[in-house]
Amino acid sequence: MARLIYPTGISTPLTSFRFLRTARCPVSCRAIMPSSLISDSDKQKKLVWIWTESKEVMTASVERGWNTFIFPSEPRFRDLATKWSSIALIHPLFIEGSEISNVENQIVARFYDVSSPEDIVLIQPHEQTNDLVINFKAEWQIIPAENLVAAFQGCMRTVLAVTTTSFGAQGFLEALEQGLGGVVLKADDIGEVFALNNYFDQQNEVRNLLSLTKATVTHVEVVGMGDRVCIDLCSLMRPGEGLLVGSFARGLFLVHSECLESNYIASRPFRVNAGPVHGYVAVPGGKTCYLSELQAGRQVIVVDRSGKQRTAIVGRVKIESRALILVEVKEASSHETYSIFLQNAETVGLVCPCEDKSAKTVIPVTSLKVGDEILLRVQGGARHTGIEIQEFILER
Repeated sequence: MARLIYPTGISTPLTSFRFLRTARCPVSCRAIMPSSLISDSDKQKKLVWIWTESKEVMTASVERGWNTFIFPSEPRFRDLATKWSSIALIHPLFIEGSEISNVENQIVARFYDVSSPEDIVLIQPHEQTNDLVINFKAEWQIIPAENLVAAFQGCMRTVLAVTTTSFGAQGFLEALEQGLGGVVLKADDIGEVFALNNYFDQQNEVRNLLSLTKATVTHVEVVGMGDRVCIDLCSLMRPGEGLLVGSFARGLFLVHSECLESNYIASRPFRVNAGPVHGYVAVPGGKTCYLSELQAGRQVIVVDRSGKQRTAIVGRVKIESRALILVEVKEASSHETYSIFLQNAETVGLVCPCEDKSAKTVIPVTSLKVGDEILLRVQGGARHTGIEIQEFILER
């Protein structure tokens, strides 16, 4: 019998998914969750099941497309399932011992309590004919979940883990990057449904390409000293990637990371020298925040020159007094002027349009001149606590 070896890999955030129907469970919900490092062909379909006695949790779950519910097999829970089925389209499943069955008494999954490494070893992919629901009862949960991800890769059986919180669900779905096949949210707190849904919404957002437009540099000026912000991420960035930053939320510049090599300083592919404290930066949910508000643990949006986006966690923020340069541009289709302040240094640059792949990717601010073209994200400018609103606004 093959035995599982504890891996030492570290899980990384996922970047996106969408909900799909499954043929095997017609009313259950699956989600595609690709990572920035996983190709489209390797995207995994994820299941979300709910285990609750709360009608409010049931209603909120169904409204979000999660309609597979787990119940104990006792008569009162079967009665509850019948009652809920009369008011909502749900797919009830019942646990009895190690078996999970549907209303036709067909076994659709196996249920395992896991309290030790020996319990994990007993769960073998080649011995399974149904999906699996794992209830981790010991303190160690993520490493055992990673073991299962490794053991079941390429297997047609789906492994789900029981969790009582959205935070726990995230850990299981991100184990070894690809994550388990799904989660069972066991909760009577409607807030956990909202939190898990918000987490999914943020990941789903990165599937959409951001619209970036060409803008022409109209003015470049060295202006003096200011407090500028360096953002160090918990992720590495590649050439062409950076953060969306600007003096006005209506026009954000794609500021390149410090991933490029030079003769004078080592590359720092985790860093974006983003400009002074008053600047805006794009964060998940279509929002912005001030650079001065960023702190360790906050999420930002990393974007490449084609508009592909992903989320990244801020690991550190450094604010230091440095010489600044003002850059002003105009977008081709309007007479609107947009501006940004950046540190006056060769390692700070703006990303160029990508029509010609042989053209340079980034222009250092120290080399910018009138007539150069850079990439700009044009959006609504009126904001309240970083959220776009419809109101009159005049910024200069």
